[in-house]
Amino acid sequence: MNTSGTKDMTTGNPARLLLAFSMPLMLGNLFQQFYTFADALIVGQYVGADALAALGASEWLTFIMFGVISGITQGCCVVTARFFGEKKTEYLKKAVYAGCCIGAAGAVIFTAAGQVLVGPGLRLLRTPAEVYGLTEIYLRILYLGVPVTFLYNTAAAILRALGNSQKPLRAMVIASLGNIAFDVLFVVKLDIGIAGAAWGTVLAQILASAYCIAAIRKIEICRMDKESSVIDRGILWEQIKIGIPMGAQNIITAAGGLVVQATVNGFGFVFLTGYAAANKLYVLLETAASSYGHGILTYTAQNKGLGSYKRIKSGLVSALLIGTVTALVMSGVMVLAGRGILGLFIRETEAAAGEMLKVGCSYLGVLALGFPLLYGLYIIRACIQGMGDPVIPMLSSFIQVIMRIMCALFLTRGIGNVGVFWGEVLAWTGADLFLAIALVSKLRRPRALL
Repeated sequence: MNTSGTKDMTTGNPARLLLAFSMPLMLGNLFQQFYTFADALIVGQYVGADALAALGASEWLTFIMFGVISGITQGCCVVTARFFGEKKTEYLKKAVYAGCCIGAAGAVIFTAAGQVLVGPGLRLLRTPAEVYGLTEIYLRILYLGVPVTFLYNTAAAILRALGNSQKPLRAMVIASLGNIAFDVLFVVKLDIGIAGAAWGTVLAQILASAYCIAAIRKIEICRMDKESSVIDRGILWEQIKIGIPMGAQNIITAAGGLVVQATVNGFGFVFLTGYAAANKLYVLLETAASSYGHGILTYTAQNKGLGSYKRIKSGLVSALLIGTVTALVMSGVMVLAGRGILGLFIRETEAAAGEMLKVGCSYLGVLALGFPLLYGLYIIRACIQGMGDPVIPMLSSFIQVIMRIMCALFLTRGIGNVGVFWGEVLAWTGADLFLAIALVSKLRRPRALL
């Protein structure tokens, strides 16, 4: 079959394959996070601390929406990658078509749900009155762009399933540069405020989607014909069985985050602003972890299609070693450069700027101690998902939720608001232990991979 624009990961050195596949994804994710980073920087400097706090108050509601979309579309990625590994072009095309149908249906449902649930969600989170209106405006605009988010995630998932990580990288470069340009235009020049930042994000995703779709159209094995443009119920159901739990996993993760957000909101405006600024850096530095996760997921799914469990094991070991080294580097960035970076978001002229920076630095210091655990979590969870098992990763998210909630509700009573920070590290620890036990069990039983 014509494999132009694809990458077969069933042969070759696992470490080199994973690095070659993950590096473009990492750069793409960095560009994606860079434009959210730029959002916060421009909003914080040109609109003010109240707008920056509004971005922070919206984070988990943004995550719960876009995390579910990402999980569902990754279900398509797993099935498509397996057919690619098996060299079954006919089924691959049907998987691509079924994934597009799931994305179209999801776009309609999630757009409507987002608009209905914004208000109740903000009230449930005890969003401070000072930032409630700004946060609602920001989220409503982002949720209007949900169809575009589905379009981009579906297209990028298809490309990743075929081993192509270069095109998603280029799409993110285009989107990032476009988003920054839109921010400058809408926020700085036209003075639209936080609404301008939201519209910039939506328009940037349109650019990324258009590029990915154009790339897919050039890949011969993805070109639809009458036979493949019919829903195969078996393939559709398989994608739903994998995609829905993967999406639900992010809902579960977000549930714990929402409790944390409500707790953070309750600590007041100053704490919320410092926490929000630190989260921007945290999210930027974890992008490599998600990239390695996408890499091992595609690698595992393709090799599962080939039936090579030994390659899955060697690939996993390589990914964990690479991830640990990267995590230690990121921890160093948080400790050594954290305060300087946070100063980019918080203007020195803001009231209580020193206290905001103190909160942010304290948060980064705790995260730095546990960052290798976070990278291991991404890699092990994605490996199990690539094997076609979405249930165990979903259960690991339950553990994260329990730990976050317990720390937010109870640990904060004993050690104060820093209990929120430790909740993240303890959540990663509990999930890692559970996933490691499950993974060892799977790798000892090769039949579980076939």
